[in-house]
Formats: sequence, C-alpha cells, structure tokens
Amino acid sequence: MNIEIIENRLKNYDIQSKQDELNAIKEIMQEIALAALSRADFFKYAAFQGGTCLRIIYGLYRFSEDLDFILLNTHSDFEWLTFLQRMQLEFKTYGLNLEIQDRSKVNNAVKMAFIKEDSFGKLLTLLYPRDSSDIQKIQIKLEVDTNPPDGSSFEIKYLDFPYPFSVTMQDRPSLFAGKCHAILCREYVKGRDWFDFIWYVSQKIPINNQFLKNALYQKGPWQGETISVTKAWIVEQLKKKIVIINWEQAKQDIAGFLKPREFDSLKLWKTHFFMNYLEKLEGYLL
Repeated sequence: MNIEIIENRLKNYDIQSKQDELNAIKEIMQEIALAALSRADFFKYAAFQGGTCLRIIYGLYRFSEDLDFILLNTHSDFEWLTFLQRMQLEFKTYGLNLEIQDRSKVNNAVKMAFIKEDSFGKLLTLLYPRDSSDIQKIQIKLEVDTNPPDGSSFEIKYLDFPYPFSVTMQDRPSLFAGKCHAILCREYVKGRDWFDFIWYVSQKIPINNQFLKNALYQKGPWQGETISVTKAWIVEQLKKKIVIINWEQAKQDIAGFLKPREFDSLKLWKTHFFMNYLEKLEGYLL
C-alpha cells in the first residue's frame, strides 16, 4: 500500500476550499484508524458512537473531529496502548508516520488518546498547497467510555475503505439518546449537537429512553435522581434548552465543519426554527 490510495480517496471529495480539503484528509485518516482498530479486534469490546459515526456510517452533512467509542461491557482496566500501536503500523503502510499519545487518567472512566500526523502536506498532492501559516498537523482525539450506561443497543456495519472491514456501533435510537444527553447536560454551546439533532429528527429516529435515563442518572444535573424519562419530559427539557441557546454562537461552532454550500442553511438557525423541529420530534415519538 502507498500514499496513492489516500490521494485517490481524496479525489472522491468535492473539495471547495482549503479547510474543506483539510477536513477531507482528516476524515480519510479517521477511516484508516477505524480499519486498524477493526483489524486489532477492537470492536469485539467496543462500539463506535458520536458525530463521526454518523458522518462515516450515514453520510451526515458535516465533518467531525474525534473518534468516540463505548465499551460493550464495563472494563475499568481498558488500555489504549496496544490499539494505538496497531494504528501506528497501519499508517506506516501508507507512508505516514503517526505520533501516538495515551492521555488516559487512572480515575477517569473515559480513556483518552491522541493520534497525530504532520507529513501529509509534503506527501500528498493537494488542490490547495499549504503554506507555513496553515495547520501542519492532523490531530484526532480518541475517547472510549469504560463505564457505559446500561440500555444501549448495537449493530454491525461494513465499510470498504481502505479495505472491507466491519465496525460495531450503537444503533441510531441509542445514538440519538446519547446526543440528547449531551444537549441536556453540556455546560457550553456546541452547534454540532444541534446540527445532529436536525438530522435525527429529519430521519424520524426514535430515542432509546432507557439508555438516556441511565446516562442522565450517571452524569449531569440529574445524576443520582429518580426521573421518569417520558416523551413529555424529553420535549419539555429540550424546549428549555432551545429558548436559552445563543444561536449565533452555535453557528460559529458548526461553520468550520460544513462545506461552503451548506452555509445558507445556518441563516435559519433561530429559536423558532428549532422549536419547529421539536414539534416534529414530538409528533413521532411514542
């Protein structure tokens, strides 16, 4: 294998800007990392989740930064090192020198690591050559929850780049439950959360209430509380969030992950717009 495989993959993208090209390169590296994890049997123990999962598996119309995972069963002794080393070997077959860093902390349930690559600008033939003022290093954060809430459901999906492989992932209702947990519990505005919310509602994806309830009980303002996570409760709590969000700030967060042609849709991002999606959600939830 060599760098031409990555260059050919890059040609499949409709590159419209320098940032667009950087996002595409990062996504290709995310796919290679997933393939390496699959080859190392990582998905016997863990499942893919989060925005990058939606992007790579379902073609969500935004790029994403991190690779997020959840263990299938609680395992506090999980370590990244072996899997990081397998990724390093995988990237080397493409001529890329991967820097790996395990940033996990003993007492944290979420184990964090980083992979970094700084030679892509020299090795790849790019539409937008990079100068000294541009970002020179691709960095991807990997996180795995080693103490996941109960109640998630999983499925297996198949990818074909850089070669055919399988990933275990949370099913879409469980993913939506995880996104709702993030929206309700996050202490800062993240426009990517709300972009994903639009996707879930547009697809009429239901919410895995049991997984959401257990996640809320485990972490966030409802931690340790006995709550009834009904349709009415979810809608009411999302409504409280929507009316206080600074939508200009939310738009700034998401803009760097969209293609230029998607920017016009951000003009719609106001309270009334999201209340309309909340009504759609209420209309199909059981």
